[in-house]
Amino acid sequence: MSKLRLGLALTGSYCSFEKLTAVLPDLCREFDVYPIFSENAQKDSRFGTAAGWMALLTERTGHVPVTSIREAEPLGPKNMLDVLAIVPCTGNTLAKLSRGLTDTAVTMAAKSHLRNGRPVVIGVSTNDGLGASAENIGRLLVRKNIYFVPFGQDDPAAKPTSLSCVYDKLVPAVYAAAGGRQLQPVLM
Repeated sequence: MSKLRLGLALTGSYCSFEKLTAVLPDLCREFDVYPIFSENAQKDSRFGTAAGWMALLTERTGHVPVTSIREAEPLGPKNMLDVLAIVPCTGNTLAKLSRGLTDTAVTMAAKSHLRNGRPVVIGVSTNDGLGASAENIGRLLVRKNIYFVPFGQDDPAAKPTSLSCVYDKLVPAVYAAAGGRQLQPVLM
């Protein structure tokens, strides 16, 4: 049996890239992974260079990342993916997804993928998840074909509104979404 084709879309939560790469071997063992980088994820940060992160994902997945709206658009019409996972998903991307905005490679990948009724998995990573982004998370939790990697507060004392997905739950969350269900519990 062939592996599920997983689009792995990264947005600009640079501090989360290391957490994602820690579970990347599990993802690549379970799925045929196709990386997608938002325009912000394609920028250097204090957590590493964009070229370094893109090279790492290319090497580990065997696929060159999608990096533009133009490259992301055919993902849906050509049924190129079985599941799309947006991990890490920033508050900015949550807002765009909840409002149907399509101005990055990642939001276009989501729109293109959802048009065929296929599942999108969101791995939250935002410092305002219990602040301004809470409304957008709520809007997406009830949206058809949108699923979440279980998440919780990552540092309640120092960052009381910050939320992060539980990266060890990413593989089971993808399998659950492929089966049309939300992995429970959502709140960790």
